[in-house]
Parts: sequence; structure tokens; C-alpha cells
Amino acid sequence: MAFYLTYLIIGIVLFGFIAGFTLFAVYSERKIAGFVQDRLGPMETGKYGSLQTLADILKLIQKEFITPSAADNILFAAAPVIIFVAVFLGFAVMPWAPGMAPSALNLGLFYVLAIISVDAIGLLMAGWGSNNKFSLLGSMRAVAQIVSYEIPAGIALISVVMIAQSLNLQEIALNQGIKAASPQLFIGLWDVSGIGGILAWNVFQAPHLLLAYVIFFIASLAECNRAPFDIPEAESELVGGFHTEYGGLRFAFIFLAEYAMMFLVAMIGVVVFLGAWNTPLPNIGALKLADWTTGLVWGIFWTLSKTLLVVGVQMWIRWTLPRLRADQLMSLCWKVLTPLAFLCMAISGIWRVWVMV
Repeated sequence: MAFYLTYLIIGIVLFGFIAGFTLFAVYSERKIAGFVQDRLGPMETGKYGSLQTLADILKLIQKEFITPSAADNILFAAAPVIIFVAVFLGFAVMPWAPGMAPSALNLGLFYVLAIISVDAIGLLMAGWGSNNKFSLLGSMRAVAQIVSYEIPAGIALISVVMIAQSLNLQEIALNQGIKAASPQLFIGLWDVSGIGGILAWNVFQAPHLLLAYVIFFIASLAECNRAPFDIPEAESELVGGFHTEYGGLRFAFIFLAEYAMMFLVAMIGVVVFLGAWNTPLPNIGALKLADWTTGLVWGIFWTLSKTLLVVGVQMWIRWTLPRLRADQLMSLCWKVLTPLAFLCMAISGIWRVWVMV
């Protein structure tokens, strides 16, 4: 009983965090959009508009459930739940600090990639169940986009797995710190055992992984349906895409899933490529900066700081770059990102063999 209660509490805490992050992220994105477009953004509700997002959420949850008369009731109602739950379950294996992860699976990275793929099923159900041509077109675009961009994203992550020799996110994170979890598997340009710092991160230990991270970051934008890959929700063409018919709490769940997905993919990139909870500060002689900024609280701080920084870049890109056409989106995936991802994977194989020799 205590076992199930523990996981129930963890689930509630994670849900609360995601909800709080979404409130913060939506407000931040509105302000970033205002800054980019030389305007103020929300200013009326609360000081500097800080309560505007909260007011919007309260309005959403008070709206009645409306189901189109020609919609498939079961698919229409289940789709938002499946979309959110698929993303929410991805947080189950994400490490926040040393020894702090809801579930430290040996196949953690594989689990994350598998579970968030279920999101595509929910999107297709939303489009088909709505019985709306705009929704169906948007969902088909979303599924085609997500399935395509999972390939370069997955291969980019495999480039790290080949070097780390592990799918356990805890081990991958530990190998980028002061002391490697598995010294015999920790290979890179230089030995940073006892030193730590930014040079211990995967993108600096094996420089080709910097290209792999760029590939993963671009693909993750497509996975989240974020601009310039937001053609599934193209307002100028499809009204609202797959969520055209949704309103109230159902729309809130889809909206929550989008921002949760943004945080999740940013966190995956941070854990796998950018040192996870490990500090960017090294030990230099008597200055034990890495030792002083390592631990449970510091680990959570570094994980959150890095992840929020990546989320900020995602928002900046949305309000900077124009939307791609469908043919441009697919060409980028299959003709540019996928070959480069395979190149990174090949280099990782050569890197592994060369260093071991």
C-alpha cells in the first residue's frame, strides 16, 4: 500500500509542477512575443499582466463540454487524455538530481522514446474523432511530422548511447560529472575525473555530439509542433488544426501536453548532451567550485536552469522564424537531418573503437 501511495504522491507532485510550469511558460512566451514584436504583451490582469494566464485557465475550466453532433464521442473524449498521459508518463524516468528520479530504469531512454510516441495516436484520434476536415488534415500532418522526425532524433540519441554504453539516464548523467559512474566506459578527449565542469559534458567530451544535439533540438521542435514546424496547427490554413473542435478543459489538457512536451524534450537534451544536473563550474586547484555546487539541491537547480534556458530558446525561435511548407519540412528531415544523424552515429562507432584501442 505504501508503495502505491509513494508513486501517487510523486505523480501528484509532477502534475503540479507541469501545471505551474505551463502557467509560467505561457506568460513568459507572451512577454517574449511582445518583446520580439516591440509591444508590451499582457498588462491588465495582475501586475505587468502576471495573472493573465491564471485568468485564462480559470475561464477554460469553467466552460461546458461541447461535443460536435457528428463527432465520434469516444475518440473525441479520449484523445486529449491520451495526448496528455503519453507526455506525462515520459517524466517517470527523468533524473532531476543525483539519485533523484521517479524510476531509475536501465532502459530509461528507450522508455521515454517509446512512451512519447503514443502521443501521435492521440493526435490522430483527435482529428478523426472530431469529424472535421481541418482537424483531420491537422492530425495527419502532425502524425506524418512526428513519425518522420522521430528518426533523426532517435539516431542522434543513439550516438550518445554508443559512447556511454548505457540507456540508463542516471548513468549517462553521472558520466558527465566529477566522477564517472563507469570509468572504464567514460571516454572523451580529456580526463576530467575530479575536475568536472562544462568540459565533462558529452558535447565537449565528443565534439561530434554537438552536431547530434543540434539535430536533436531541431527534431524536438517538430515533435512538439513548435514553429517553424507548426503546420499541424497552422491557423491561417487549418483554423486550429487537430484541436479545432476542442474547448474548455479538453483544450486545456491538449495545451498542457504541448508545454509539458516542450519541457520534456528540452530536459532529455539536457540530460543526454548538456551535463544533466552536473555543474558547469570546474574544480581549479584549491577552488573546488564543482564540489561546492554539487548535490541534491544544486542538482535540481542546474537541471531546471538548463532546461528552462532551452525552453526559452524554443520560444525565441517561434517568434523569429517563419513557418515551413510541408515539402520543406519533409526535405529537411529526410535529406538533411537524417543523413547527418547517421553520420554522427558512424562517428560514435569509430570514436568508441578508436579510443578503446
